[in-house]
Formats: sequence, structure tokens, C-alpha cells
Amino acid sequence: MMAEAAYGQTGIARRWATAAVVVGSGIVAALQVGKTPIATPALRLDMGLDLAAAGWLTGIFPVLGLVGGIPAGALVTATGDRQMLLLGLGAMALGAAIGAVAPGYTVLLATRVLEGFGFLLVTVAGPAILNRVVQLRQRDLVFALWSCSIPAGIALAMLAGPLFSWRILWWCNAGLAAAAMMVGLALIPASPVRTSISWRSLAFDTKRVLTSMRPVLLAVCFALYSMMFFALFSFLPVLLMQRMGVEHGTAGLLSALASAANIIGNLAAGYLLARGASRSTVLAGASLIMGFVSPGIFLPFLTDTPAFLLCVLFSGIGGTIPATLISSAPLLSFSPALAPVVIGLVMQGSNLGQVVGPIAVGGAVEAYGWVAAAAIVVIAGMAAAIAALHIKFEDSRSR
Repeated sequence: MMAEAAYGQTGIARRWATAAVVVGSGIVAALQVGKTPIATPALRLDMGLDLAAAGWLTGIFPVLGLVGGIPAGALVTATGDRQMLLLGLGAMALGAAIGAVAPGYTVLLATRVLEGFGFLLVTVAGPAILNRVVQLRQRDLVFALWSCSIPAGIALAMLAGPLFSWRILWWCNAGLAAAAMMVGLALIPASPVRTSISWRSLAFDTKRVLTSMRPVLLAVCFALYSMMFFALFSFLPVLLMQRMGVEHGTAGLLSALASAANIIGNLAAGYLLARGASRSTVLAGASLIMGFVSPGIFLPFLTDTPAFLLCVLFSGIGGTIPATLISSAPLLSFSPALAPVVIGLVMQGSNLGQVVGPIAVGGAVEAYGWVAAAAIVVIAGMAAAIAALHIKFEDSRSR
């Protein structure tokens, strides 16, 4: 009996160690996103870039995710989640290392494509590994921790970036990605052995996912959430400078504080779901709150402090959405093997919102003022709530 208990404790410790490595890999991946915005002033000075060129160094990530989410999921299904996570970390390490010595913009942009490919693989393979190794009763909590990895990594990059030159920052990120790959190689258990793979069958199953209402609605919810979130946070420093009259540095600090509230929302979702909260209710309620508080943020109804507190509420409540969506993706797959494809579809929705949100809001604000931004977010919140209420979240594999 003592031997069995010791074996069980070893298995639990191994699962949590794997989860820690995967979440850490997500943070390392997010560092690759956050390092570019904070390094933009130095990059512009060093390479003579205009804002459009600098923007592509960051914008290439969601563009790759928009076109590559489902193919990445199919690749993870075909070749194994562990292998693809390690490949993703290796691609980020190589891209960052070459970028650190890039002589000019063209080479640096090419390395960002390589890093973006690695980021995509990590964000699809990571949840697939967690779904495979974590016990069912702990899955919602672990997925909530995974959802924290992106905002946490971006925040860390924002805090650490000013301490280094941009080339040293790139070298540090290359080292972290390489270290995460080595730890993952040692601690993440191997994917199930695949004796053969039928690409025709995989293509058929992928088509089945794409034509299934529930996974598509899940992706729609993520697209609308990302659209709302980035509609605000892409322009929050500018909005705060206009509304509160603060300087650029203070606006950046306040924006970071508001975005950090998203982490609390991620953790809250894990707590609520683990205690049986309805996924549809969490998604619909959070979407409506985000939509309905946005007029108080974008329009001059309130004084400065209440308006900023609404930004914090917007971010914190919104954080419950990605954690719920990502943890729900495996439930809506037709088999455990197809979970990465559903996750890829959901991440594709997320990236669609990241691309469309800032463009739509930026154009609308230029034409009609901040009232247009509020209208877009209110409509998106209502649409996301309607989509969430039409998703049946019982496990597809049990049907």
C-alpha cells in the first residue's frame, strides 16, 4: 500500500511538473510578443524604421496565427504535442539568436516570422499537452494558469525591456527559449506513439471540426473577445493621455496595471469552473459586462479615476473569457486526438480579433470619434454573449 501511495504521489508530482514546464513555455513564448513593443523606440533609432515598419515586427504574430492556427493544430495531431512544443521553443530560440545579430530590418523581420511560427506551435501544443497529462478535476485550474502565461509574459517583457539594449534583450530571450526546450525535453512525457497517420482521415476530421457549430462558435467568441480587448488596449495609452492629461510614461504604467488585471480574471475563471459554474453563463456575463462598461471608458461621462477603474474592470472581467474558451476546446473535440485542431481553430479566432479590432476601431475613431469605439465594443459584447448562449458544453466525446 505504501509503495502504491508513493507511486501515486510521484505521478501527481510529475503531472504538476509537466504543467509548470508547459506554462513556463507559454510565458517564454509571450516574452517574444512583448519584447518588440517595448524595444520599438530603440529599434527605430538603430535601424531608422518608421512606425509602419516597426508595427510589422509585432503584427506578424497575429497574422501568422490567423492563417496558421488550424494547420498548426493538424500538425500537432499528426506528429505529437511534445515534439511540436519543443520545435516551437527551438524556432523561437533560433529566431531570437539570429535577430540579435541582424544587420538590418529585412533579416530582423524574417527572424520574427520564425519566432512567430514557434509561438504558434507553443500556443497550440501547450494546451494539448495539458489536456493529455492533467487529471480531469484539475484541468480547469491548470488551463486558467495557462491562460495567465500570455499576459504575464508580455508584462514581464514590458518591465524588463527598458533594462537592456534591444540586442541583449533578444539574446536573453533566445537563452530562455533554449533553456525551456531543454527542461521540456527532460520533463514532458512523450506523446502517444503513432504507428501510422492517414492524412486523408486527418483532413476529413479537420473538415468535420470546421463544419461543426460548437467549435466554430467557440472561435467566434474568442474573435469577438479579442476584438473588444484590443479595441481598448491598442489605444489605451492614447486615450488616457487625452482623458487624464498624463504623460506618455504614466499612461504606459497605467495601461500595464489595467492589463495585469486580466491575469486575475483568468485565475477567477479556473476557480469558478472548477466549482461547477456554467461556461455559457461565465462567457455571456463577462462579454456583456465588457460591452456595457465601454461607453464609460470611451466617452466623457465619468471623471478620470472612475473611467480608469472601469478599464481595470473591463480587463479583469474579460480575463475570465480566454481561460474558459481554452479549457472548453478539448470538450468540444470529437476525440482526444482532435483536441489540437479545435484549439488551433479557437486560436485562429483569437488572432482574427487581434488583427481586426485595432484596424476597425482605429478607422472608426478617425472618422467618428471615440463614440464609434464604444459602439463597436457594445455590439461585439452582445454578439459574443449570444454566441456563448448557443454553445452546448457537454463533452462531445461522451455523445
